[in-house]
Amino acid sequence: MTNYPSVSIATSRKRPVNLTLSEGLVEQARAYSENLSATVENLLAEYVQHKQRLDLERQKSAQACAMQWNAVNASVGSFADEHSTL
Repeated sequence: MTNYPSVSIATSRKRPVNLTLSEGLVEQARAYSENLSATVENLLAEYVQHKQRLDLERQKSAQACAMQWNAVNASVGSFADEHSTL
């Protein structure tokens, strides 16, 4: 399974990045946020956490599927076993 590092936004080192954003959207966002960088960072952190949860759910689902398939194979064998030339 993938382990994602847990990093606190407040304590992590900051660095400047370049973003290309719609001018109109930035103007609208400034009406709601005094600190656009912090707002974008918080939204990005939520997005990353959401994606990490989806990845973990997918991994758990795949693992459960593999376990079920292995249980079926252990109890009834594989269809291919009857046709093996080995």
